[in-house]
Amino acid sequence: MEREMRVRATGVRLVAGIDEAGRGPLAGPVVAAAVILPDGFAHETLNDSKKLKAAERERIHAELESSPGVFIGVGEASVAEIDRLNILRATHLAMERAVRALPELPDFCLIDGWPVPRFPVPHEGVVGGDALSLSIAAASVVAKVVRDRWVMEVDAEWPQYAFAKHKGYGTELHLQLIRKHGPCPLHRRSFEPIAQPTFDF
Repeated sequence: MEREMRVRATGVRLVAGIDEAGRGPLAGPVVAAAVILPDGFAHETLNDSKKLKAAERERIHAELESSPGVFIGVGEASVAEIDRLNILRATHLAMERAVRALPELPDFCLIDGWPVPRFPVPHEGVVGGDALSLSIAAASVVAKVVRDRWVMEVDAEWPQYAFAKHKGYGTELHLQLIRKHGPCPLHRRSFEPIAQPTFDF
């Protein structure tokens, strides 16, 4: 909580950590989460979501939801928005939606990565923030859990694409299945290699 404590020392009351999941895949929305942790919050295993197993992320997500004083907001940008805006701007949109989904707008945000242009709340970009800020780490877990749950839902709806195996990323299996079945409405048409006119469907 060192980063959060430093910000609060300037007189700021509510500090939210923000992170996203799903920027790189060829399919699905990009999901962002904003998490406000209370003063003195501690957790033994909370860490960057990429360093945790799925079961650990689910457990931590449940603990965050049930912890007094923890506030969570989730936002996403759709495949259509990603294709229209580009993935960076769509990610920023998802982050703004996550902040606005909080019960109360924070006074300051710690955002994983670089600062976000025209963000509605004063903020600081923290490169590698999910390893440096507990609230960003919490947001990374929430965003990953929400997106992984989406993956399991669409895997049942579109079993021919095996989404549960590759999570929408551009693995050789995923590319083979896109070539076999063609892209579905969940696929980002602006992403390579799907965007290539010569991509063999």
